[in-house]
Amino acid sequence: MSDRPTLPAEMDPMRMLAEMKVPMVDVQALAAAQRRNLEALSTANRVALEGAQAIARRHMEILQQSMTEMTDAVRGVSSAGNDPSTRAAQQAEMVKATYERAVGNMKELADLIQKSNAEALTVLNRRFSEAMDEVRGMVTKKGA
Repeated sequence: MSDRPTLPAEMDPMRMLAEMKVPMVDVQALAAAQRRNLEALSTANRVALEGAQAIARRHMEILQQSMTEMTDAVRGVSSAGNDPSTRAAQQAEMVKATYERAVGNMKELADLIQKSNAEALTVLNRRFSEAMDEVRGMVTKKGA
């Protein structure tokens, strides 16, 4: 004799599920959808990494260019002669040009970051839309 309690027939979970006619999940379709989700995530990560690398390269180029320009500017100011007003005018022009380049460089880097993020999000948004269409198709197919 078994010590396990038995459930009355009307409480049998397997019988209740069979009576509810719960649709079975298409495991292959689910696995394929997950594979496409992972591929999209991988693609988005690759796009983001490539964007970050491009930003880092451009940032390094900007730093190198800035160092060269700063060296040239110091040479120019030191060779300007002893007239204080001439030196002051050159320094003011140098500060203005440096500021304008810095603002332009920051805008360029910000645009690169925005573009990289937009490309990665486009990949994910496209996959999300496809996944919603797939779910809609599965529900329609099961209901038909």
